[in-house]
Amino acid sequence: MAPKNSADTIAAVATASGRGGIGVIRISGGGLLDLAMRLVGKAPAPRQALLATFRDAAGDPLDQGIVLYFPAPHSFTGEDVLELQGHGGPVVMQMLLQRCLELGARLAEPGEFTRRAYLNDKLDLAQAEAVADLIEASTAQAARSALRSLAGEFSHQVHALTDGLADLRMLIEATLDFPDEEIDPLRDTDAVPRLQGLREALAGLRARARQGSLLRSGLTVVLAGLPNVGKSSLLNRLVGDVRAIVTDVPGTTRDALRETIQIEGIPLHVIDTAGLRDTVDPVEQLGIARTWQEIERADVVLQIVDARAGVTPADHAIDVRLPAAVVRIVVENKCDLAKRQPERSLLEEEDGRRRVHLALSAKTGAGMELLHDELLRVAGWQGHGEDAILARERHLEALGKAAQHLDAAAATLAQLELCAEELRLAQEALAVITGEFTADDLLGLIFSRFCIGK
Repeated sequence: MAPKNSADTIAAVATASGRGGIGVIRISGGGLLDLAMRLVGKAPAPRQALLATFRDAAGDPLDQGIVLYFPAPHSFTGEDVLELQGHGGPVVMQMLLQRCLELGARLAEPGEFTRRAYLNDKLDLAQAEAVADLIEASTAQAARSALRSLAGEFSHQVHALTDGLADLRMLIEATLDFPDEEIDPLRDTDAVPRLQGLREALAGLRARARQGSLLRSGLTVVLAGLPNVGKSSLLNRLVGDVRAIVTDVPGTTRDALRETIQIEGIPLHVIDTAGLRDTVDPVEQLGIARTWQEIERADVVLQIVDARAGVTPADHAIDVRLPAAVVRIVVENKCDLAKRQPERSLLEEEDGRRRVHLALSAKTGAGMELLHDELLRVAGWQGHGEDAILARERHLEALGKAAQHLDAAAATLAQLELCAEELRLAQEALAVITGEFTADDLLGLIFSRFCIGK
């Protein structure tokens, strides 16, 4: 079977930049046996490692390494593929890559190898995106989830839903084609229980996808509050190391300090910020301005207050400026000095809203498990996440659209023409995930975010 995308030959360094024991150059396209003959003087056998010397145009050695040849269609891209494994120095790799370009290849664009695998039906679109997600995974949980998607688990679930939708559409549309038959379309086709089953299956898939989205992107958590309430101490406690300077001098923290931690595999991007107060110090003023910028981008704001004083008018003044869309948790720090036990409480504040208050001590670590649990609750995390799907924003949007159409289908069951149309739209929304219905400009955007060599 000839590959669908063999217009030219592409090459790129497939290993990370820098020095290493080995480096790999990947080549995909046509005429690769001729290229190999000119590069190493031998034609490699399929899927057998060949020890060879890579030579330049004059026949002088460039490097010595291993050549692997994977003929189409039994390769990653579905085209003929050569992999050249040499010594992993950046100069050596660039010399070898330049020689491949001299022999007729061109430099691959970001994600072009994976895009060719998708176009040649080696992967569907969800699996192709899982390649990038596996490379970029920041936690072990995220890596395992990406590997399941790469193996096709996410795609299998989507295909099962689309197959179920197709079957239900077929039955409903058949009753429309034979209106004179004495049948009850809702009873005789089991349309109601079938549709309810599809809605429940989609709801389960959406829940797994939302969990996976957390594994992929995590939460941005900003520590905010007045000076000297223990923001930097809390950051150090969360990280488990001394990353921020802690002193009794107000205004010590002048700029945002970022650290990433994990709680049950979820990456939390924690940002310590300058204390919020009125000041004439121009440097501190700049730090406070940046604090508000970080708050605007946050998913969660931990407003730190001193447990000995509680929420003061100055703390309340900060609260009223917090964006309405940002989740806020009040952390009453220094509970050890206030002679209080760690606790979680839901308190009604001056504005009439009920907010979570956590009493803890960043210095001693007492109550930190309450903070961990609250962040997981805010994130919507359920269980250990072993069945989570590492979903992207476009996957969540597609699943949401499909759910809306299934809800509309359930509401129009008495009008079979409208119901059938809603089922068709739901099926089309799901097909966008795996790439059956995807615009070329979206493909370009997806694959442009891959690294070169993948």
